[in-house]
Amino acid sequence: MRLVIAEDSVLLRAGLERLLTGAGHELAAAVGDGAALRRAVDAHAPDLVIADVRMPPTHTDEGLRAAVDVRTAHPGTPVLVLSQYVEERYAAELLADDGGGVGYLLKGRVMDVDDFLDAVDRVGAGEVVIDPEVVQQLLGRRRRAAPLARLTPRERDVLALMAEGRTNAAIAAELVVTDGAVEKHVRSIFAKLDLTSNPESNRRVLAVLTYLEG
Repeated sequence: MRLVIAEDSVLLRAGLERLLTGAGHELAAAVGDGAALRRAVDAHAPDLVIADVRMPPTHTDEGLRAAVDVRTAHPGTPVLVLSQYVEERYAAELLADDGGGVGYLLKGRVMDVDDFLDAVDRVGAGEVVIDPEVVQQLLGRRRRAAPLARLTPRERDVLALMAEGRTNAAIAAELVVTDGAVEKHVRSIFAKLDLTSNPESNRRVLAVLTYLEG
């Protein structure tokens, strides 16, 4: 395959170049930022793009944004992104593209050369490849979010205000309802989140933690 690599670490970029060309792939371009990645794809129409999630200038999500732009400008272009850590939000955004040919791997997987090269081949062939640790964390997020799905929109409003540290009276004033209505909503929230009365725990704090984790 003809590849474009986007990685701002000179050492890692050189290592990827050597590894991939040694496996028989052709390197069309190796760049160090998102803007250069977009230009390289426009110029070379590669069979696969390999990009770091975090690149200059802010080292947040430039690589991912460029990868998403590549998929928009050149539909179907296989993209494999690499990340130092599991970035749940970024992974979910990339994987929301149901066109196939996408992958998300932690950089540590590159050390397992055979598995990494297999992932490159599979993404290039149109498959979806996700690092097992990414899968585990995404599933964990879904489990954390599941209890919140039981809440009504009004209960979610109440819980959001609880997370801001508001008292029941302050919540009632904000939502223009009675204190009794807020108390009813709070009891319902505790029940739906399976937070039973326990002298050793604060249900209000536990409810807020569930909201923040979800």
